[in-house]
Amino acid sequence: MSDEGVERWREDFRRAPQRDAEFTTMSGLPLAPLYGPGGAVEPEGESESGAGEVPEQIGWPGQYPFTRGVHASMYRSRLWTMRMFAGYGTALETNKRFRELLAAGGGGLSTAFDMPTLMGIDSDDVMALGEVGRCGVAVDTIEDMADLYAGIDLEKVTTSMTINAPAAVIMAMFIANAEEHGAHRSRLGGTLQNDILKEYQAQKEWVFPPRQSVRLVADTIEFATSEMPRWNSVSISGYHIREAGSTAVQELAFTLANGFAYVEAARERGISVDDFAPRLSFFFNAHIDFFEEIAKYRAARRIWARWMKERYGARDPRSMMMRFHTQTAGVSLTAQQPEVNIARTAIEALAGVLGGTQSLHTNSMDEAMALPTEKAARIALRTQQVIAHETGVTDVVDPLGGSWFVEELTDRVEAEAEKLFAHIDRVGGGSMLEGSFRLIEEGWYQGAIADSAYDFEKRINDGSRVVVSVNRFPEGNEEDQIELLRISAEEERLQVKRLQSVRADRDSATVERALDDLRRVAATEANLMPSLIDAVRTRASVGEIMNALAEVLGRYRETPFI
Repeated sequence: MSDEGVERWREDFRRAPQRDAEFTTMSGLPLAPLYGPGGAVEPEGESESGAGEVPEQIGWPGQYPFTRGVHASMYRSRLWTMRMFAGYGTALETNKRFRELLAAGGGGLSTAFDMPTLMGIDSDDVMALGEVGRCGVAVDTIEDMADLYAGIDLEKVTTSMTINAPAAVIMAMFIANAEEHGAHRSRLGGTLQNDILKEYQAQKEWVFPPRQSVRLVADTIEFATSEMPRWNSVSISGYHIREAGSTAVQELAFTLANGFAYVEAARERGISVDDFAPRLSFFFNAHIDFFEEIAKYRAARRIWARWMKERYGARDPRSMMMRFHTQTAGVSLTAQQPEVNIARTAIEALAGVLGGTQSLHTNSMDEAMALPTEKAARIALRTQQVIAHETGVTDVVDPLGGSWFVEELTDRVEAEAEKLFAHIDRVGGGSMLEGSFRLIEEGWYQGAIADSAYDFEKRINDGSRVVVSVNRFPEGNEEDQIELLRISAEEERLQVKRLQSVRADRDSATVERALDDLRRVAATEANLMPSLIDAVRTRASVGEIMNALAEVLGRYRETPFI
């Protein structure tokens, strides 16, 4: 690579603030911020000492194609955000957990919603019976949103919300609640998952048909682009694809293909790619195959940069930067000898860090069986803090860059992903968006993931894939007795009572007018976000809003694919 690359890296690095830390080994050996083929690369260097000839596909940190990271200084300047996923019971209970995590050093919030909320139904719906608050927090109306973030400065603390089918509704509630408490939408920072395509492919939490659902995603992108400059309107998520049983290559390929589809959907609205792409983010799994995971992240950055530049005409480097959140693999955790899960999580988290993640959630040891206890969640956070402050892996930018093995594996993962892109593009007639729609309808994604999941489980069952404590090194008491979090039926009763109280106190006629307006706008091509914000301000519930939209947009029924 040219001298220009290393000099630009030096300039970018010198502009970045450095952490207040001693960048040496435990033996006192000084560590340069970066290493190249010739050894150490110093920011104040005037010669090419250490830089050497760097292949273009590897490049320099903070520069296209971003194989070595999206920032010149990476963790030498700032550690990743330790964003712990939390949510259970009522909004008040989850607010308490949020405060505990922030007090323990967490840098941001990540909200888990319960199954009724994820499916767009209210807590008093017969389909919600027994599920309210079980796998996340119950949110029915803006009053729950107020309880959820009470006492938290939403202009200072960034918030991630794992929600998909009702994502536009939850985003509207978040905005309206923040504004009712004195914040301005332009100053709100956070991330909405809002990746509906992977729901049809893997997680199965949909409401509307695919094309109508992507319309809502495009509405949120369009709205955030004009109104919320600090907001990531879509977090394109491979995590759930991997949890459903895909391989690392499939996770990478299907996730980026979905990202390309959303880019095309936004461009169809007439939005310039450089106006919205810098605020797209990604969400990947960190599984137990250490080096393949690292290669996956490196390949993902490189592919995204190339496609955004060459296919979609991006000119702003920020549009080519893949920023991503990582969560350790829930599917890798075992109910047998659950304390061993602490080791699994630490290894997976380290892969995410060495792969250059921007934020990280570490799963708790008890999550194979239940939502985490406060103690288990604290150990999971401390795991990240040990990696960040004790191991030294944050002292050098991309310490694995240039490894023959890692670079070769990165190339191979990239090549396999490109084969899958080619198939999707071909089926779509040159459109990744249309290819995604057609292949979802055919069940191609679903079948491919199911086949990979079956193969993985078969190898565990026949012993060719070792899982410690499951098929190797078992102990007599396989499911050790550890404290588990229990969600009582009382939580559900309180949530239903809360919803009924809100309904009794609101102006029903105003609610109905707002829902009628929502139906009217849904039947046009207009952006739905302003009408959604108006509706949630009236205290209309998630279920009422989703039902009103379904009257116009329809409901999806999957065609069997096996």
